Amino acid sequence: MSKSGVDIPNTKGIKLGPIWLEPGINRLNCMGLFVGSFFTIGVLTLISVGTNYVLAENLGIPFSERGTIAGDLAFWTEITQILLFSLIGVAADRIGRRPIFVAGLLAFGLGYFLYPFAESLQELTAYRVIYAAGLALSTGMLATVSADYPQNISRGKMIAFVGMLNGLGVVLLNSVFGRLPSWFVDAGVDPIMAGRYAHFLVAGLCVLVAVVLQFTLKPGVEVSVEKKQSLMALAKAGVREARNPRIALAYGSAFVARSDVVILGTFLVTWGVGAGEKMGLTTAEASVQATIIFVITQASALMWAPIAGLLMDRINRITGMVIFMLVSGLAFSLPVLIDNPLESAAIPIFILLGIGQISAFLGSQILIGQEAPLEERGSVVGMFNMMGAIGILAATAIGGRLFDQVGPWAPFMVISVANLTLMLVALYVRRRDPGPVPQREVEFWQRWLART
Repeated sequence: MSKSGVDIPNTKGIKLGPIWLEPGINRLNCMGLFVGSFFTIGVLTLISVGTNYVLAENLGIPFSERGTIAGDLAFWTEITQILLFSLIGVAADRIGRRPIFVAGLLAFGLGYFLYPFAESLQELTAYRVIYAAGLALSTGMLATVSADYPQNISRGKMIAFVGMLNGLGVVLLNSVFGRLPSWFVDAGVDPIMAGRYAHFLVAGLCVLVAVVLQFTLKPGVEVSVEKKQSLMALAKAGVREARNPRIALAYGSAFVARSDVVILGTFLVTWGVGAGEKMGLTTAEASVQATIIFVITQASALMWAPIAGLLMDRINRITGMVIFMLVSGLAFSLPVLIDNPLESAAIPIFILLGIGQISAFLGSQILIGQEAPLEERGSVVGMFNMMGAIGILAATAIGGRLFDQVGPWAPFMVISVANLTLMLVALYVRRRDPGPVPQREVEFWQRWLART
């Protein structure tokens, strides 16, 4: 490592484009990560459209009650993840990443297959828990593998590219699968069966991706037998490492950034479907319009991701967190200005929401990837994911009720305040314990101080 704190590449690893990979990671492994990146986040976001469709068509729930129900379903999703994340992190360090990632995609598939058969909220909640298990397994391993594969010098570029694939998957999968119920209805299929056919196709896609990952991913960065720790030691590692203020900040950023993603996916789609129904659209038609506004946010995130990644590789990563949390906090305050989310006047706000969401998400992922120690990475990333789940738990439980009782913009304002609060914490950590500072940033501050 250079005096400025910037890594130099380990030439024992191979280079894939501009990205240096860790020794032992080959191009096929990296292609597997890219496939998982494209499909995992895209598949998990489809639940928002599916939930609104099932609530409207299968269960006949009016719009005035859907915010609370959507929040409650997300609440049980996060309870499931909290119960699983620590175990997943420990298992990842003991048996490898690949089997857990594959199991997650298969659980996703089972959840989506069962979802449109729900005949009550209790049954829908049970199927949502199966989906949540898949969510915990797959996203936990996506974060861990994304941290495993790049060398630190390329971490920002890798996470940015993974983020771009996340966004591209969300855009394309939602553009296609969000329209499926409408296409089936237009073809003369009964609305309930149209929803089932759409969910069956999503389930089949999950199984296909699981097969691909089984034959491409490496189980994970190997740890020698001498260095392997007991299960209890690994479970404690995630908590112990929080003594590092940068890891503690990463945990806090997960609490906030994961909430950004879910609040956007859950309540923006619910808001759009409700607005469409008020305009006289059918549920299938309203779902298409709601999907379009969600896709706009993800398309803007897709365009911003490479800029964010390059920035994080050029500056101190705590400095980057300060910038990104400010951007996200300001963006999530803007939905209060929206009257009808389906009007074209709201599009600039959706673009900024996408930029804010991906900024917080990438900043947190890059920081934990830099700071998590190799031998305990699965455990530390597991704790990181658990903090994200707790954040979503709080945001959805409160947000759903605010959505129904205050206004659809209210959950977004809660996230705005959380992001701005974390920005202040990041400023404190930047001053106290910033970690590696690239020479170019040192020179920038020297020039700035000289001028002032």
